[in-house]
Amino acid sequence: MTDQSPTVASATDTPTVIKQRPPRIFSGIQPTGQLHIGNYLGALKQWAQLQSKYDNFYCIVDMHAITIPQDPQELRESTRRNAALYLASGLDPKYCTIFVQSHVAAHAELGWILTCLTPLGWLNRMHQFKDKSAKMQAESISAGLYTYPTLMAADILLYQTDLVPVGDDQKQHVELTRDLAQRFNSMFGETFTLPDAMIPVSGARIMGLDTPNAKMSKSAIGEGHAITLLDSPEVIRKKMMRATTDSHREIKFSTDPERAGVNNLLTIYQAFTDEPGEAIEAHFEGKGYGDLKKTVAEAVIEGLAPLQSRYYELVKEGGAIDELLAKSAERAAEVAAQTLDLVRDRVGFIRLASKVKPS
Repeated sequence: MTDQSPTVASATDTPTVIKQRPPRIFSGIQPTGQLHIGNYLGALKQWAQLQSKYDNFYCIVDMHAITIPQDPQELRESTRRNAALYLASGLDPKYCTIFVQSHVAAHAELGWILTCLTPLGWLNRMHQFKDKSAKMQAESISAGLYTYPTLMAADILLYQTDLVPVGDDQKQHVELTRDLAQRFNSMFGETFTLPDAMIPVSGARIMGLDTPNAKMSKSAIGEGHAITLLDSPEVIRKKMMRATTDSHREIKFSTDPERAGVNNLLTIYQAFTDEPGEAIEAHFEGKGYGDLKKTVAEAVIEGLAPLQSRYYELVKEGGAIDELLAKSAERAAEVAAQTLDLVRDRVGFIRLASKVKPS
């Protein structure tokens, strides 16, 4: 990976100047449900730690959210809340363009173009659609849920993205994005950068407190499943004390599925404290699960305190979030338009007369 922007031919096939910039990152989270500690440890915290090294585009992907039914007012509130939590987690507008997907119309247009170029067989292989649709009534499954991967590909390719931070469950989407980029480039000429998946470091996969063999989820039903980023200390302690463990006594990291609950609690503790595994096991040697849960709860409370404080400061500032999102959308739209104008020419769309330069 170089620190240069990819070479992209202009709409008139005149070579463009290669601009120096850091490698570009794109990622996003749906504004559905409450962001939880898994989102923070696996994504937001790591985004903030890496932001000064990259050119970052972080999106609240509200268009993806409506692939399943959403309450409009709740969607608006969740979108603003996510934006505030992005900032409260340490993302700095100096390094990051933080915007709402639906504010940049190019996402929808490129999504449609890529959908028209995507073989059905490719979409039929997507695991997430199979997993999500299996939990729904057949008549309630939307076409948008099926074509979700092509919109995600558009999100990434619009910004000539170099790296996409994703978990293991999203790697297939990045692979499809690369396949679509290669297909388009082969059919119409070099247009898109081929992105690479950027897998989070170990310890980022946080499991459900009540279902420690399944990843913590924003959409899971159950009060004790996840610790959200805005949970009070009292709620965090209550949820943690109800966390699933096992009938063993030894408190150690383990890959044994029967010990997934204890392993998850230790993983959470390590992610918030950054202590080495050996020191953590030594700390809990001879102690019981009650001590473990209390200690992990306090680590989470302490770790989230700065984020929560910053969040409530931001929401008190009135329209500051909307102003930031509007400004960021302008920058995102400018970058996206360069790619989309090229794509339109490549596929044979006629330019608007106002965009045609006089001869």
